[in-house]
Amino acid sequence: MNRPVTIYHNPRCGTSRNTLALLRERGIEPEVIEYLKTPPSRDTLLQVIAATGQAVIDIVRRKEPLFVELGLDAPGATDAQLVDAMLAHPILMNRPIVVTSKGARLCRPAELVLDLVA
Repeated sequence: MNRPVTIYHNPRCGTSRNTLALLRERGIEPEVIEYLKTPPSRDTLLQVIAATGQAVIDIVRRKEPLFVELGLDAPGATDAQLVDAMLAHPILMNRPIVVTSKGARLCRPAELVLDLVA
């Protein structure tokens, strides 16, 4: 059974925890995917990014030291390189990303989730 709401979640992230709490306060028990333990497939990651309507770089956690270590901050880094890096190193995925029937969104700040479940 597909749940109507999925959250790509990192329990160590305050924003991710707050987003999950906002969903639960509204009576929504989402499918929780701890993406560091269970990374998405390439197809799923590409579908989620497309559903957000954002550029691939906007889904990358640029504050993560690995971003610079891998040279992803270099001019000309391609979307394919960014996707490959997120698949190889899920810590590079920004979070939380919430997927609903209304679309997907990077919920930073957490309150952005409210538009997806209103």
